[in-house]
This record gives sequence, structure tokens and C-alpha cells, in this order.
Amino acid sequence: MSQTRGRYDFCIGLVLAMSSSIFIGGSFILKKKGLLRLARKGSMRAGQGGHAYLKEWLWWAGLLSMGAGEVANFAAYAFAPATLVTPLGALSVLVSAILSSFFLNEKLNLHGKIGCLLSILGSTVMVIHAPQEEEVETLSEMSHKLGDPGFVVFATLVVIVSLILIFVVGPRHGQTNILVYITICSVIGALSVSCVKGLGIAIKEFFAGKPVLKHPLSWILVPSLVVCVSTQINYLNRALDIFNTSIVTPIYYVIFTTSVLTCSAILFKEWQHMAADDIIGTFSGFLTIIVGIFLLHAFKDVNFTLANLPLSLRKDDRAANGTLLGTYDCLNHDEESSTCLVEIQSTESPAARRNGSLSAF
Repeated sequence: MSQTRGRYDFCIGLVLAMSSSIFIGGSFILKKKGLLRLARKGSMRAGQGGHAYLKEWLWWAGLLSMGAGEVANFAAYAFAPATLVTPLGALSVLVSAILSSFFLNEKLNLHGKIGCLLSILGSTVMVIHAPQEEEVETLSEMSHKLGDPGFVVFATLVVIVSLILIFVVGPRHGQTNILVYITICSVIGALSVSCVKGLGIAIKEFFAGKPVLKHPLSWILVPSLVVCVSTQINYLNRALDIFNTSIVTPIYYVIFTTSVLTCSAILFKEWQHMAADDIIGTFSGFLTIIVGIFLLHAFKDVNFTLANLPLSLRKDDRAANGTLLGTYDCLNHDEESSTCLVEIQSTESPAARRNGSLSAF
């Protein structure tokens, strides 16, 4: 019975996590469409300090969609392992990229399409090999987990490292080193996910009619979550303001997800009950998602499609086979002959022209 219940909760958490990615990814498109409509009307843009978007229904639809996605993501942690829910957050990036190519006329190049495919494959592998965490159904069990010496040491290290980065490293290197602010919001994010997990259990108990409000852990988790989330938002916005979004997003995803996986493994000890093939599958899926996100962001401004591939291969063949083959191609393609001859002449050395080499013809 408990195993059936565990699979049922796992499926609910999986559906909530995927729906969260769809809602959040779609919210960016709705907001962008609303802002573009305002720009066409001549209203003052948000980047210039305008607030006309508050009268645009598409912008509000995007805000509501993001709210629904965050609620679904919050609820997913109550049913499924954090090791599963957190990596699936990458799907929101894919949803946003795919929808923008359809509704915002933003081109998705070949690298982006391969990145989307790899991220989907990696997510599928992680779902198949996701760990079944240790049963934690009550706040009493959660408080016992939080008091485990291993987690106490981990949380203490996170707080110490964060304080050093905030007060010592940040003022000196935060404006020049992209890892400083991203590391702060990533490691703090591991603690916020633990708080969300505990609050999810508290909400489930509340609807089951248990006296949740009398448990002291409930009153500890709420302010802890507020502090953690506020810190995350603050330093993530700083990183986005200073550095390029296409660089911040993949680095933040990798460090944040790694921190959450580490925290979840220490807190719930879910890796102890996994087979070797499931551990390898989980890490393989995670690495595949990382590669997919990297391809999607790092080369998004490169205009490269399948139509460019034969041309690139032709140029590589010419370079490999020498100038003589290039001359032969020019003589057999009249419409490209003038362009080819110019390229050949420009690559000739003065000595070759003086000696009357074959390529001069």
C-alpha cells in the first residue's frame, strides 16, 4: 500500500513540476507580447520607467501564469523528490525558447534545437532514474531530519560561505567575477528548497486536519523561507544587472541544481537506496541537460542552420584540398566564378604571383 501511495505521489509531483515549467515558460512570452503591444502604441516602455504595462491584459495574463507556475512548483516539492523537481525547472527555458520562435518571431538556430532535444532527453533519463526519497510524511519526522548532524554541518557551512561571499568577497569582486553573486543565490537556494519541502508537508498535514500551527517547526520554516528567497532574488538580480543573461542563466542552473541535489542527498539520504545504474542514469541525465542548456544559450546569437551546413563543408573541402581544387570549382560554376577568383587572388602570396604559379591562372 505504501509503495502504491509513493508511486501515486511521485506521479503527482512529476505532473506538477512539468506543468510549472509550462506555465513559467509561457509567462515570459505573454509578458513580452504585452510589452511589444505597448511599444507599438507609443507608450513609455518599462525600461524607461513607464508603468503602462499595468493596463495591458496580456502582461497580467503572463503574471498570473508565472504565479500559477510557482504554486505548482511549490506543490511539486511536497509530492516528489527535490532531486527530480529541481532539474525539471530547465524545461521552462525550453518552453520559452520554443514558444518565442512561434509567437515572437525569434529564430531558434540549429544549436538551440539540438540543445532543446538534449535537455528533453536528459529530463527523461532523470525521470526514469529519479530516486525515491525516504518517507517523510509528518513535521515531526521533518524536524528530526533537519536536526541530523550531517545536515546541521551542511547548513552551517552554507551560511558561513554565504556570509563570507556577501560581506568579504562580494564588495571586492562581485562586479567583475560572475561566480560570486550566482554562488550566493545558488547555495542559499538549497536551504530555501528544504524550507519549501517542510512547508509542503505542513500544508498536507493541515488539510488532513492535524494541528500544524501548534508545531514550532511551522513558525521556523516561514521566516527562514522569506529570508532565503529574498536573498536569492537580491543577488540574482545583481548578477543579471551586471552580466549577460545568456551567461548567467546556464551557470545559475548548474550551481543551483548541484546545491539542491547535494542538500537533498544529505537531508533525505535518498541516494543510499539507489542502485548503481540509477545513480549513473541520474548524473548522466543531469549532465545532458547542462549540455543542452549550454548549447541553447551560448550560441543563440549565431545564425547557423542546416542550410548553412553544405556551404561550410564545401569551404572546408576547398581548404583541405588546396587552391587548385578551388580553381577547378570556379571554372565549373560560372555564376560563382568571379567571387571564387577574387578569393583565390586574395589568398595568393606576392611570391606566387611573381613566379607565375598555376593558381594565378
